[in-house]
Amino acid sequence: MKDLQEILAIACQVGWGAADILQSYYHGTIKDSNLEIEYKQNEPVTAADIATSQYILDNLQAALGNEDFAYISEETYKSQQGKNNSQYVWIIDPLDGTRDFIDRTGDYAIHIALVTENRPLLAVVALPEAEKLYYATKGGGTFVETRNSSIPLQISLNLDTKPLEDLTLVVSRSHRNQRLNYLLENLPCQNHKSVGSVGCKIATILEQKADIYISLSGSSAPKDWDIAAPELILTEAGGKFTHFDGTPLQYNTGDISQWGGLLASNGLYHQELCQQSERILANFSNS
Repeated sequence: MKDLQEILAIACQVGWGAADILQSYYHGTIKDSNLEIEYKQNEPVTAADIATSQYILDNLQAALGNEDFAYISEETYKSQQGKNNSQYVWIIDPLDGTRDFIDRTGDYAIHIALVTENRPLLAVVALPEAEKLYYATKGGGTFVETRNSSIPLQISLNLDTKPLEDLTLVVSRSHRNQRLNYLLENLPCQNHKSVGSVGCKIATILEQKADIYISLSGSSAPKDWDIAAPELILTEAGGKFTHFDGTPLQYNTGDISQWGGLLASNGLYHQELCQQSERILANFSNS
C-alpha cells in the first residue's frame, strides 16, 4: 500500500477535480447542466451528485485499487450492506449540502475520509465556491489549500477570554426539528449563523467565524459521510467533535447513522456545553 502522504496527495487531487465538476453544474458551464433533481427519502439527489460520485470513485479506485481499500459513497451505498470488513474504508459524500447547491447559497462541499478501526485517518473537505480545500491526517494537523498554496491551520488558543454568552452557533437552514429548536433557544449563546453543508459549518469554526455546531438526530440522523471528514479537519486543528457524553464518534460500525447529540466546537467550553445540552434536552423530555 502507498504511504499516507501519497494517499493524501491523491485524495486532494481528486477533491479539486470533484470541485471542478460541481462548479461546472453550479455555474452552468457544463454542456448539459440540467440537474435532473430526484428525491430519495425526501432528500434531493441531482445529476451533479451522481457525476461527482462516479468521478471520485473512478479516480480513487484507479489510483489505489480495491485490494487494500473499500469504498462507501452516499450515492452508491445500500443500507443493507452493513459494516464493511476492510481495514481501510473510504467514506465519501460527493455533494454535501445538495439543497444549498440547488438553492444557489454557495454552501456546499465535498467530503472524502479514509477510516480505519472506526475512526478517521485522513480527510479532505473541499469548498468549491470558496476555492478552498481543507485536509488533515491523524496526528499530522490540518491544512487549508487554495489553487496555488497550502498553509497549516490551527484554531487560535487565545479563546479563553471570550464569555460563553458571546459564542456563535452555526446552524442548519433546513435540517431542524422541535427538540433542536428548543435546545438552541435555551443555550446561553444566542448568536446564530445559518450555513448549509456540514463541511461549510465546520469551516466557519476553523476560520473562527463561529464557535459551535450541534447536530441532534430526530426521525433521521446525519450519516457517516456527513461527519467523518469534517470531524478530522476540526480536531486536527485543535477543535473538538464528540457526542454530548464526551465519547468519540465511530464510523463504519454497521449503522451509517450518527444518532444522538453531537457537538463540534473550537474547544472553548466544549464539555460545559455538552453537559448543558443534555440538561436542556432532559427538561424538554419532561415538559
